[in-house]
Amino acid sequence: MIDLLIVITYFAVIFIVAIRGRAKGNVSVEEYFLSARNLKWPSIALSTIATNIQGYQFLGMMGSAYLFGLAQANLEINAIQGILLAAFLFVPMYLKSKVITITQFIEEKLGRTVSRFYSVANLSLFSTITLGAALFWGAYAAELVFSEYLAFIHSERIFRIAILLISLGVFSAFYTYLGGLAAVVKTDIIQFIILLIGGIVVTIVTVHQLGGWGELYAKQSEMMHLHLPADHPTLPWTHMFGLFFLNINYWCANQTVIQRSLAAQSLSEAQKGLMVGGVLKYVMAIVIVIPGIALAGILSEGNGLSDPDQVFPYVVSTYLPVGIQGVVLCALFASLMSTVDSTFNSIATLWSVDIYKGWIKPTASEDAMVRQGKRSILYCLLTGIVMGLILLYLKFENPGAAFTHQLNELRYYINCGIVVIICTATLLMTPNKKLTLLAFLLTIPLQWFFLWLFPEMNYFVRAFLVIASGLLLSMSFSIGKKPYWFPFTNHFSFDRSTLRQGLLLLMSLVLVHVLFH
Repeated sequence: MIDLLIVITYFAVIFIVAIRGRAKGNVSVEEYFLSARNLKWPSIALSTIATNIQGYQFLGMMGSAYLFGLAQANLEINAIQGILLAAFLFVPMYLKSKVITITQFIEEKLGRTVSRFYSVANLSLFSTITLGAALFWGAYAAELVFSEYLAFIHSERIFRIAILLISLGVFSAFYTYLGGLAAVVKTDIIQFIILLIGGIVVTIVTVHQLGGWGELYAKQSEMMHLHLPADHPTLPWTHMFGLFFLNINYWCANQTVIQRSLAAQSLSEAQKGLMVGGVLKYVMAIVIVIPGIALAGILSEGNGLSDPDQVFPYVVSTYLPVGIQGVVLCALFASLMSTVDSTFNSIATLWSVDIYKGWIKPTASEDAMVRQGKRSILYCLLTGIVMGLILLYLKFENPGAAFTHQLNELRYYINCGIVVIICTATLLMTPNKKLTLLAFLLTIPLQWFFLWLFPEMNYFVRAFLVIASGLLLSMSFSIGKKPYWFPFTNHFSFDRSTLRQGLLLLMSLVLVHVLFH
């Protein structure tokens, strides 16, 4: 009963904050999609990282850490590379151009055709795999960990998850529809605090059961390494090459993530928010990875878990008392909703600004654009739910399916091409527009080619080869033109304190890799 009351209180608070935070009356495009460009760095930091954290990280990534140890943390801490590039290279350019969507920046550099391919590719990805996977993982994780509490929803497990998936999607869409980015950011702040508390509780309890922080090295020293051998089948150290490029896609060219920075009061606020977000990635790496390593040490002398995805449920059901379990359940819901509401808002922005205003009806008023954005949320709620139910069906048909890696590979078929576009637009003064479009389109058959040629290759490494090949093609016929490289120093600025903070963050990443090599 205590846990149920905690969950009900959580939803009530989220609903009240979202409703109170919505804009009253008619709102402009910038008010609805960019919160009138008035976000300060704390809101940017917390909302951005809340959007980044999903239910699969508590299940799949914690389970991967149970198997492979600290190497799994690379997927969290190396995000700092992308965050720093966003803060000091990409966001300054976006803010200088005063764009609402990244598509508008790409159109300035590469023309309308390439920008439309970018926008359509992102809309397709966000409205299906991104939304569907977030809804599926959140509902699946919540039911897996708290099946007893949620048994009242339905007696059959698959229907229970489906009802949960649909309900959470509708709730998130409702307050996003009403409030736009302002409501999303306000609720994301609360959701991040809750999921952080839940993650810290799970970490502290698991490490305590192991015997303390010192026992991580005494019992699990072989698992406390960031770099695994190059022939490791899942997380070889070479995967970081592909991860570098993919972090550019996620942190620098992803409308869902970058929208908070576009809504910043100033460049300085955007940069501070992103760098604080980089520090928070260290915290999230700890609460996601350390419990898996600790549990591997706890169960080392007995029977281990046959399914690594059971790490998080095992810790919660075995070690956490009543009341605390309710907080952790709220944390799972928060991880789902913060991702889903941000995706809805970005879909609405891309559809309204890029497709409706930029393509279908160039004369559309701001009121019409906001109405179209709201309608797109309702349409994509349906596509997201359908994709989530498909993933749920596939999971029950094949319980051992590694959806985390399969979905990553599906995303990378599109994401690799997006990296080629954004890097070409950012790096080159006189890019070849037709060649860039060709390079973008060729990234998909290149994926198939490298998969056929090297079927055992790690998919992060394959992504690196695909992106590098695409960039080489898109840049090759621009080399003879002068000036070739974009004169970055003329197009963005930062104060000394911001630069110092960025250098410290970069040095901390290097130090972590040295200490835990």
